[in-house]
This record gives sequence, C-alpha cells and structure tokens, in this order.
Amino acid sequence: MIQKICPFLWFDDNAEEAAVFYTGIFKNSRILGISRYPDEGPGISGKAMTVEFELEGLRYIALNGGPVFKFNEAVSFSVSCGDQEEVDYYWEKLTAGGEEGQCGWLKDKYGLSWQIVPVALGQLLGSLDKEKAGKVMKAMLAMKKIEIAALIASENA
Repeated sequence: MIQKICPFLWFDDNAEEAAVFYTGIFKNSRILGISRYPDEGPGISGKAMTVEFELEGLRYIALNGGPVFKFNEAVSFSVSCGDQEEVDYYWEKLTAGGEEGQCGWLKDKYGLSWQIVPVALGQLLGSLDKEKAGKVMKAMLAMKKIEIAALIASENA
C-alpha cells in the first residue's frame, strides 16, 4: 500500500549516507530504493539523487538537492519511547556527531531535529494534580535528555 503523505528530506549531498545512518538506528527499518543521477545531470553521474527508506513502518524520501536549503527546528521527528533504556539508546545514537538540545530535543549530524520523548512524560504532564504537573514541567525544562526517574522524583518533591 502506498503511503499517501511522505516526509521528503532535502540534503546537500549525503542523502544516501543519512538513510543508511537512520536505518541502522531504528530496528524496523530498511532502504527501499535509490535513484541515481544520470550522465546527463543535473547532479554527479551515479550519485544518489533520491533515496527511499522506511523507519518503523513510515516511508521517507531523501534528496541530494545541493546546499540551497538547510534543516531547522520548525520540523522535527518525535520518537516515542517506552522506558529510559529506549530514551538513552535513541539519544546516544542520534546525538553522535550532532548536538543536544533542551527538553528532549536534539539535532543529528545532518542537522535534522528529533524529539526523544518517553511516554511517561505525557502521563506526568497530564496529571490532574496541576501542582505535580507543574513540578514535572519545571524539571523537564532544566533537562537536555529526558530522565524519567528525575521527573517522577520532581513530581513527589
């Protein structure tokens, strides 16, 4: 079945490298196909033009479009994590060569923004006890990588 809406990512010249990087991190992932620039151009003959890949069942297309456009935080991908081990795994893999941000946000080595979010965060922030939810929010705002145990401790402080 064709996915009706597909994220399309513009890279300078490393779309294939990025697709291999991402499919190496997410377990249910694969490269679906690569189209290469022909001898007639406009890109370098034989270099990947587009790379179709799948991460956890979601199809993406990456384009080697040149240095015209750059990623920014206006678009990010959120990764829902069941526990701290999963948060730690994705944080470590995606920040390698990239940079940590605040509140579970990071930029990978290609400049793409990600949010590594434990399911527990939404549950804690959604507490009917507004005072506890406020404490959790305050704790989260002081974090880079989200630490579930610290959020739970702040809720009860």
